[in-house]
Amino acid sequence: MSNPDHANLRKTLRARRRALPAARQRANSITAARALIHWGLFLRFDSLALYVANDGELDPEPLACAALRCSKSLFLPVLTAGREKQLSFAPYERDSIMVSNRFGIAEPLVEKRALRKATDLDVILLPLVGFDLHGNRLGMGGGYYDRTLAFLRQRKLWHRPLLIGLAHHCQHVATISPRLWDIPLDFVASERGVQRMDCEGRAARI
Repeated sequence: MSNPDHANLRKTLRARRRALPAARQRANSITAARALIHWGLFLRFDSLALYVANDGELDPEPLACAALRCSKSLFLPVLTAGREKQLSFAPYERDSIMVSNRFGIAEPLVEKRALRKATDLDVILLPLVGFDLHGNRLGMGGGYYDRTLAFLRQRKLWHRPLLIGLAHHCQHVATISPRLWDIPLDFVASERGVQRMDCEGRAARI
């Protein structure tokens, strides 16, 4: 069931990020990428899932370019056929053939056997509409990432991907009411740096 408070907040925050001038959006994306690199993202991890930005989202493209120069394995989310509202992750290279999915978002065109699950990845960088300092993330409302990452609710995991939200700082809000199925973020990266999310609502700047 949709939450009217979430719907209203989503509308406000989408308008806020779209209102940022193109030059500011680009500058924020570059600054956030530099912060993640300085934080040691490429030293600590090898496989990263990114996304293709749209609707004013912070663009991970500067980070993708740097990752490819460092020979990191990059992946982009693709809609999973036969699995209701879930994502798989397709390998991405500079010369990848891209096609548009039913939402008009570009995906790499790969064979099914090349797809990876979220459990195969070291880091998943997530788009978001809004975030708070508890790690709560407000997405576009489709629930794709929450369904894909539902396995993280299990207590014992041999391997779990690190979840890092990418956002313009203007998308920060005081509180987002979590739903039972929401999966919290571990970190958020913006033009103000990398922040570790805290269950008590405090964020530690890295």
